[in-house]
Amino acid sequence: MFRLGGDLQVYLHREPIDFRAGINSLAVLVQETMALDPFTPAVFAFCNRRCD
Repeated sequence: MFRLGGDLQVYLHREPIDFRAGINSLAVLVQETMALDPFTPAVFAFCNRRCD
């Protein structure tokens, strides 16, 4: 279960990404470029080139 509490950590990857790559590529991106564990109970937010 995922709970939205006051201790929830939210990470923003500010560089645009290509969402066609899929969830596995996003997990690798979190692990390699953000130096974080993609399986931690946190929210990882991404944006596309137009930021929409």
